[in-house]
Amino acid sequence: MSEHQVSGWAVGWTMFAAMMMGIAGVFQVIAGIAAIAQDEIYAVTPEWVLSLDVTTWGWIHLVVGVVLLLSAFGVMGGNLAARTVGVVVAALSAIANFAFIPYYPIWALVVIAIDVAVIWALTAHGRDLADTSHA
Repeated sequence: MSEHQVSGWAVGWTMFAAMMMGIAGVFQVIAGIAAIAQDEIYAVTPEWVLSLDVTTWGWIHLVVGVVLLLSAFGVMGGNLAARTVGVVVAALSAIANFAFIPYYPIWALVVIAIDVAVIWALTAHGRDLADTSHA
């Protein structure tokens, strides 16, 4: 059996991913609440392939945001299931924000970039945080 050497750098990247998941979750929740409360807050754009009512987008963002926040807390605790959920939800968040580009392009692109960083950190370095929390 080989001993896995825990890297402080990898632990740092995983904590970065957890924090960014939390921040992205808050962004998603804010966007969702804004869209649900008053859909006139978003710019009117031409019809796109994935055209949904802004209130529907609000609920999508709200649910994704809450799951991201819960998963972020699990990742901080070194939970494997939370890491897996984090990767899946970050991917779904990126897809949802890609479809949200016509409404808020800069916001959506920033969240997509955060989601990509989270996916990379969780898949490349997630094990190291779990190893330190069980040591």
